[in-house]
Amino acid sequence: MGSSFSCCSSEKIEEGSPTTLGGGGYTPWRIFSYKELHTATNGFSEDNKLGEGGFGSVYWGKTSDGLEIAVKKLKAMNSKAEMEFAVEVEVLGRVRHKNLLGLRGYCAGDDQRLIVYDYMQNLSLLSHLHGQFASEVQLDWKRRMKIAIGSAEGILYLHHEVTPHIIHRDIKASNVLLNSDFEPLVADFGFAKLIPEGVSHMTTRVKGTLGYLAPEYAMWGKVSESCDVYSFGILLLELLTGRKPIEKLPGGAKRTITEWAEPLITKGRFRDLADPKLRGSLDENQLKQAINVAALCVQSEPENRPKMKEVVSLLKGYEANSGSGTKEMRIDSLKYKEEILALDQTSDEDDGGPDESNGYGIFSAIEVQKMQYDTHKILMAHHV
Repeated sequence: MGSSFSCCSSEKIEEGSPTTLGGGGYTPWRIFSYKELHTATNGFSEDNKLGEGGFGSVYWGKTSDGLEIAVKKLKAMNSKAEMEFAVEVEVLGRVRHKNLLGLRGYCAGDDQRLIVYDYMQNLSLLSHLHGQFASEVQLDWKRRMKIAIGSAEGILYLHHEVTPHIIHRDIKASNVLLNSDFEPLVADFGFAKLIPEGVSHMTTRVKGTLGYLAPEYAMWGKVSESCDVYSFGILLLELLTGRKPIEKLPGGAKRTITEWAEPLITKGRFRDLADPKLRGSLDENQLKQAINVAALCVQSEPENRPKMKEVVSLLKGYEANSGSGTKEMRIDSLKYKEEILALDQTSDEDDGGPDESNGYGIFSAIEVQKMQYDTHKILMAHHV
């Protein structure tokens, strides 16, 4: 990834090739000056702040030519932040798909690193499921299916259509942005891994958000395309049910979405799984098929999960023929043991604490060795 660091050097860089726009078109990215972005965001005003996390802050802005933008301003320029900036610019410069948030530009000054995207008017999926727009119920059944299929197509592109293949590693509701037409765009590639041809998996530091993490990744740092498939399955359950990946119960206990969903799926109570905000306005056969797709994705063993090509085919195929039969699938319920769940609210010294914007806490930049696992103590238990 030598080229990824060129964006942070003092050498002159040519403006980039076309990347995706929020509306599905293409536009060249370019280098912004710090002054330009400072002016566009009203001096990075608190009034312009869209969100904040361990990486830094994101601000709304408007350029001199009237373009609405979102500017990610990294908090600190240590080696870890430098690497994530380089990775994200590298990945964003490669992706060209209507369901991936492309690069509008960046700024790499002496002590500043900023990434510029197109502003998404409907913010994130998180904001509609659990945030400021949740009470408005703008996500009807048709929009939810559109978001599910579009997000899956974006991940499919990363896994199978771009070279080298890309593993996102942080698929979650806050990283699915929604444009004015509620078209989904998968965003935030700071944790992404570029996978060389012929390599099926890699072992790496564990990054991502607790609740979405595949068990083999959370425990041993083993990352593959299948980890993204697992995370998408959790995201799909979240989208269909309106529940968080991990929820707090009375008394302080925590429960994963798969623990909650498993008995309902086993009993075939699919309508009881649907988000109550939909008030029953949905296609029950579509719901059943989508739940079964999610169940396939969250199987404990990575080899039992489908590829994203199959996921898209199942979701799209069912959309095209709502009268077709569905494959019954029992969900594999995974329970995070207390040692792992405790990390859901634990600050991480590398990231400056959990990402308050996502509502679940961040499980990021923690080395597996540092966590000093006893695999017998933290083994994620199966409910058979």
